[in-house]
Amino acid sequence: MSGYDDRDGKIWMDGKLVEWRDANVHILTHALHYASSVFEGERCYNGKVFLSRKHSERLHKSGELMDMKIPYTIDEIEAAKRAVLDANGLTDAYVRVVAWRGAGEDMGVSAARNAVRMAVVAWEWGSYYGDAKFKGAKLDIAKWKRPSPETIPTSAKAAGLYMICTMSKHAAEAKGCSDALFMDYRGYVAEATGANIFFVKDGEVHTPDPDAILNGLTRQTVIKMLEERGIKVHVRHIMPEELADFEQCWLTGSAAEVTPVGQIGDYTFEVGALTREIAEAYDALVRS
Repeated sequence: MSGYDDRDGKIWMDGKLVEWRDANVHILTHALHYASSVFEGERCYNGKVFLSRKHSERLHKSGELMDMKIPYTIDEIEAAKRAVLDANGLTDAYVRVVAWRGAGEDMGVSAARNAVRMAVVAWEWGSYYGDAKFKGAKLDIAKWKRPSPETIPTSAKAAGLYMICTMSKHAAEAKGCSDALFMDYRGYVAEATGANIFFVKDGEVHTPDPDAILNGLTRQTVIKMLEERGIKVHVRHIMPEELADFEQCWLTGSAAEVTPVGQIGDYTFEVGALTREIAEAYDALVRS
């Protein structure tokens, strides 16, 4: 397959559909230099983007947190997604919406006079973790920590927050792992590089308090699914040493969906019945 910059198809950019290869930005785009960018990752199943409007609303919120007002309404963003999917003939796809400060009158840290731009792209994308979706992912433990909300708006889905994710995932892949698990700035278990995490012990589920990480939409969906099944969910701070006591583990995210975890560092987990049940139930829900 050709690179992501060299494909046939259409991309929605600043209000109109353009040829895929023509969807370019100037080298002095502010986001390229200062990470002034927010985005959403979504999946379309059977022609319908799961939780589409919630993703669009979160994009607006991320923009506000980054002092970047998105110049399109929620309805306009929803229409742009539909236009891209239809133009490319896609019914099952990954959808990426990205907004960023472009090139303009300012070229420095301050860029208040530069326009905020937006694009919507969609492409066919299989399982984010490949075979790990079924066998259980193997995770490294990252050397980096998720930052304090006092240092950056951690509830924004912002490009700058993913810098250490890229480095940590590269390090993990070099060790034969699928991903890496972060601790936060206090030492608590946080999340993977692009997914939230859940653990099972004695029939109950434990997941980190999202007070310094993104409270993922898939995470929220899975918690609701568990509670509807009468399964107790503990949303709390989790210490790293507790990993030894958990029996099952899985990741959640729009790209990851529900992916079982078989190993984190030296700790191992079974791909148990509850993990499989939730993964299958989520797959059914998003396609319903």
